[in-house]
Amino acid sequence: MTGAYRFTSDATKVDVPLVHRWLSEESYWAKGIPLEVVRRSVSNSICFSIIHATDGQVGFARVITDRATFAYLADVFVLAPHRGKGLSKRLVQEILAHPDLQGLRRWLLATRD
Repeated sequence: MTGAYRFTSDATKVDVPLVHRWLSEESYWAKGIPLEVVRRSVSNSICFSIIHATDGQVGFARVITDRATFAYLADVFVLAPHRGKGLSKRLVQEILAHPDLQGLRRWLLATRD
């Protein structure tokens, strides 16, 4: 069920305050992260957003990459009310299909779980 959702890598669509709020309050890996650090991380990464027709941004991920050999997938989340709809799987498909991320030799995703 993705009809009400749009997936984009347009950096201007990232709701930085929402991403900051989620990372600083909900994540285990970035708890308490300052807003300015999130702003810099967004501006220096390829960012992907899931936009709901009425709720706005409901998901996010960013890729840190040299666009040649390596990419690190970071800060992936879908807001709780929108989970269980296959959105994270679709988000990863969108990331892997991005033209700047083709032909890389290595991908990294680090989690404690």
